[in-house]
Formats: sequence, C-alpha cells, structure tokens
Amino acid sequence: MTTTDSTPTRQTPPQDSGSMLGLAPLTGQELADYIAASPINPAGLPTAYSHGGRLTPDGTAVDPIIVEIVEGTLASVEMEVETAIARTSRSPMIRDAHDFRAGIHDRQLRKLTGRSYSALVHPVVRDFPIEEMREGDVFFHNDVYASEGGIGHLPDMCVTVPVFADGEVVCFVQAFGHHDDIGGACPGSMPSGATSVFEEGLMIPPIKLWDAGVPNRAALRIMTRNSRMPDSLAADLDAECSACLMGARRLAELFTRYGVETVEVAFDTILDNTTDIYRREILAKIPDGQYVWEDYAEHDGVAEPQLHTQRITLTKTSTGGPGPGDGGPRLIIDFTGTAAQAAGPINHCGDYVGGNFLKKWLAPILRNLADGPERMAELDVNEGIVPLIEMRFPEKGTLLTPIFPGPTNARTFVILRLLGVLAGVVAKAVDGQMPADQETIRYTGVYGKDTDGNDYLMREVLGGGSGGRYYADGEDTIHVVPDSRNLPTEFTESRFPFRVERLGLAVDSGGAGRYRGGLGYEKHIRMLREGHFMSIADRSILACWGVRGGKAGRPFQVTIDPGGPNEREIDALADAEPIAAGEVVRIRTTGGGGWGDPLDRPAEEVLRDVSWGKVSVEGARADYGIVVTGSGDELAVDSAASDAERERLRSARDGDEPFFDRGPGYARLAGDGTRAAQVDWL
Repeated sequence: MTTTDSTPTRQTPPQDSGSMLGLAPLTGQELADYIAASPINPAGLPTAYSHGGRLTPDGTAVDPIIVEIVEGTLASVEMEVETAIARTSRSPMIRDAHDFRAGIHDRQLRKLTGRSYSALVHPVVRDFPIEEMREGDVFFHNDVYASEGGIGHLPDMCVTVPVFADGEVVCFVQAFGHHDDIGGACPGSMPSGATSVFEEGLMIPPIKLWDAGVPNRAALRIMTRNSRMPDSLAADLDAECSACLMGARRLAELFTRYGVETVEVAFDTILDNTTDIYRREILAKIPDGQYVWEDYAEHDGVAEPQLHTQRITLTKTSTGGPGPGDGGPRLIIDFTGTAAQAAGPINHCGDYVGGNFLKKWLAPILRNLADGPERMAELDVNEGIVPLIEMRFPEKGTLLTPIFPGPTNARTFVILRLLGVLAGVVAKAVDGQMPADQETIRYTGVYGKDTDGNDYLMREVLGGGSGGRYYADGEDTIHVVPDSRNLPTEFTESRFPFRVERLGLAVDSGGAGRYRGGLGYEKHIRMLREGHFMSIADRSILACWGVRGGKAGRPFQVTIDPGGPNEREIDALADAEPIAAGEVVRIRTTGGGGWGDPLDRPAEEVLRDVSWGKVSVEGARADYGIVVTGSGDELAVDSAASDAERERLRSARDGDEPFFDRGPGYARLAGDGTRAAQVDWL
C-alpha cells in the first residue's frame, strides 16, 4: 500500500527543465538527472490517511463478467445520483445549467468512475478518520485551500457520503456543484476584482453536515444566512445530500450481493485496465523526449491586461512508469515557468496531493491520441491514469501554487488554459495530431429587482466552439462540463425581467482551417427593467489558437445597446455594469481554433458553411480565398476567381509561419509587436 507524504524530500533547488532559464529542453545527462529527480514541491496539506494503493494483492483475479457488472453498476449509480440532483435542486445553475458532478471513490480514495471529473475525498479523511465514520454521516466542504486541490473556488460546494458494508467504510459517493451565491463582495460570489479569498464568500473546511442521519441545522442556517439566495441554496444542499445518501444505499447493495472482497478485486481490475489501456494505446504514441509550450491568461481583474504565463515542459520516457521490470511509459508534466501568483482571482490551488486533481482534469486531453473518435469516446479517465503521470510544480507563489489568502474565484482562466497547454505541447510531439484550442466556460449574468420588487440573480455558463481536429471540424457551442447547457429561454423569460431575442451561432467565429473551428454562441438579451450585467470571462483579447496552419478563432465579446445611442463594449471581467430598461446585451462567445491550412479546405465545404450561415460571404473570401456568388438557394462558387484569390493569398505569405496561430491579440499584449511566442515554432 502506497502512502502520500508531504514532507519535502528534495533539498537542492529545482532544475528548470528548460522552461524558465531558457526554452531549449534538457538533453543527455542533464535530462537523465532531471528525470531521476524527486518531484518539485509535493503536496502542501498532508493527507495523513494512507491512500492510493491497491485494495487486494497484485494478481488477484475475479470473473470478468463480474467486473463488467460492477463497472456498469458504478456508472449507473453515478448517473442516478446526478439525475436525482437535477430533478430535486432549485437553483438555475444546478437544476437547469447542470453545473455539478458526481463521483464514486474507493476506501483508498481512488476515483472509480470516469465519465466526468469530480472533487477529492482526501480532505474529508484527513480531518475525519475513516474508522470513526458512521452510517448516515454526510461531510461537507468548499474551502479551496483546505480541499487538497479538489475545489477550485468557493461556489463549488462538495458533499461526501461514506458507504458501509459489514460495518466498515468501503467507498464514498461524492457530489459538488456551482451554487448561485454563497456570500462575498458581489452577487454570485465571483467578484472580478477580488484580491483576497475573504472577499469571495463563506469558506467552510470539512465539517460533518449530517451526523448518523441527523442534519446539523446550525451549520445549514449559517450557510443560508450568508447567501443572497438562501432558499435556492438550502434546496440544492438538501438535493445533493439526499442524492448521495441514495447512492450510498445503492452501492451497499452491490457489496451485499457479491461480498466486499469480490467487489474490491473488481475495483482494482477496473483501474488496472485503465492504466494498461493508456499505457499501450495513448502514451506509446508520444515519442520519447522533452517538449515545451506555454499559453496565457490575459487579465486578472486587478492589474492591466498582460500575459499571465502557464507553461508545461512535457517529458515522455518509455520506462519508469507502473509495470514489471523497468516499468512502462510515463509522463512528467512540469509547470516550472508558470507566472507568479496574480493579484486578482485567477489563481488555482493545484499542487496538493501531488497534483492528483489536475492529473484527472488534464488526462482527457490525452484521449485525442486514441485510434479514432469512436475509440476516444470509449476511454474513461479514472484513478488508473494517476500512476502514469508525475507532476512537478514550482515553488509556492505562482498561479498554480498560490499562497493563502490569494483569490481564486476565476481560476477557470488557469485550469481551462492548462487543457490547451497540454494539447499544444503534445501537438509539438506528434506533428500536430491534436485538436486546436477551445474556451468553453465563461460566466455571464444579470441581477437587479424583478417586477415585484424582489431581488433576482440569473447566472449562466455559456460554452464556445471546440477546436478543429486533424480529421474533422470542431463542434459548435461545446460545454466542457458534461451535460451542462445554456439556460432554456422559456425558463429565464418566465422568471427574470428580460427577453431572449436571439440565441444562435456567432457567424465567422470559428477559426479558419482545413478543418474549421467550431462556432460560439451569439445571444441577445433585452432588459425589461434596469439591472446590472456581470461577466467572468477570458479570451476577450487572446483568441483560441489554431494549429498546423489553422487560424485562431474569434474572441469573446459583450456589447451593450449594439447599434443604439449608448453602444458600448464592456470588459470581460465585470461585476456591475449598469443596463437601462430596453437596452440589449449582445454576448458572443469564442470560436475554436482552426486545424490545417484554410486554403486547403475544399471549396464545396466552404460553400456549405456559407449556406448554413456559419461563414459569411466576406469571411469565405478573406479566410479561405473562396469567392461565393448569388444568394439564398442560388449560392455558387466562382472557381476561376477563387483560384486567383487563393493564389494571391498564398503569395502574400512570408514563408515563416509559426506552428500555432494566436490571433492579433498576442501582439497587443506581448508589447514588442511579435505575433507569436518563441515556443510557437517547431
């Protein structure tokens, strides 16, 4: 059984691995010494409980049919828990937008299910010994700095329920979701200008919210008293606790049916299978070596817009991972070179428990190396991927290693960007056979007084276009949180004093490429009463990058009163932009980056995009060199004019194109007029 110890074992200064002192990767003996070195900056808050190891001796076997039944039961229970939450919660963010997740973990705290990411059980067992837990207990927390990296910002409240068999804890059911309001400096608990976590809302370290089936009414009262939406918060918490307790009963039935030992062998087998699949089918496709790439958040809500660097040095070795003998392949993901902790709320606590949460958050990107999209969809990300990845963090005081009480409410700017940084650095290793960039979370909303004079708050998570791939266009209006969605128009118009006058695709927002980036949303909201608009969004300056000749997508944009006398574009980070009655708010979300040279896109595909309204006639000519004539059902391609236009566009190139296209916003923030970073060339 392995243990996690937070006592530092490395006494020498951390090597840079080519990512801070210079961009050239290490080679030769320097690389060998780096690979053999201890991880930088291990977990900050120790989980005393021995965790992460096997439940049964290595080599123990069970009937494969039972493994399938157990795996299917886990997936079914997880989905049943999420369905129960969706049907019984009250807030729009949970019930309608579905910004919540469930997960099932074994008694070694390993995540067994792979449909979605989840929080961690580690902080609960750190503070409440497993042997003292009782049936009917419900644990609760949202404290970012006391969550072992599993909670990113305070609105994400987490419920954990232990599962019992034969009087012992055998696993855990957990759910966490983004709640409308838990206090803080502004409605929605995400103040864009926060400089301290104390401004962001109520912090709750792990507590026992239910004790052997008896709710802690005092704790619930404290939480609801600190919320601007107390009724919704109370109903959501009740839904989450009840759903997890139900899930615990379902799982207890599984252990009763097959016995603890058999089920635990199945648990080990499920995770072993994941490890083996990723070892053989995914990591084997990354050539041994070291690769460096970086991307940026553009602003933190406090300082002027600038390049907040997030850098990954990826080292792939064919040995040193889990397995017999020299072991199988492994990845080292080194974040050295990441920018200093921001004054504003874009920091993320990623360096706890060896980066356990971030490993499972980032690993879905690796699925893009699978043998086709069908196989990719079959691959889960559970604890089985953890032994294959080692993470190395810089010292305390960076975007990924913030020091309490640094603010974190907009940490999505960092963890979403890291998905793209990993995709980019892997793309450098595999000749671009990875998707271009996407940005699929931003929070927008309005608040004020409704027609009855009561306070209201509408928060929405709007997706964006995904990146083009080496075999297909990107998808439109994707939400990175599985099953999440925009709020239904019928629901919002019946509850809030505004009308949704348009909800469609943002034309020309997808980055041009042989395979076009997916399109973002365009949404128009007309206010029926005066109110305030809020936004927590990135990628309003730096667009989603294109790869291997593909162009960047269009950035995020919010315009109030477009075409009217008070037309104004507002910042992507805003807490209280006033809106008059009758004014329209136009929201355009990001398009995904393109993949491959747009001049190689077949003319008939460009014509199809124009006929579908995804690309304008002007965009077809400017981005693809295709001249479209006619209108309506009579659209056609002028082949001769298109050939001439494409030749003109090709001849205008300077012959030194970077592997990644960041769009015009990079030159604005770089300050020296350069259009690409040094790492953007192969």
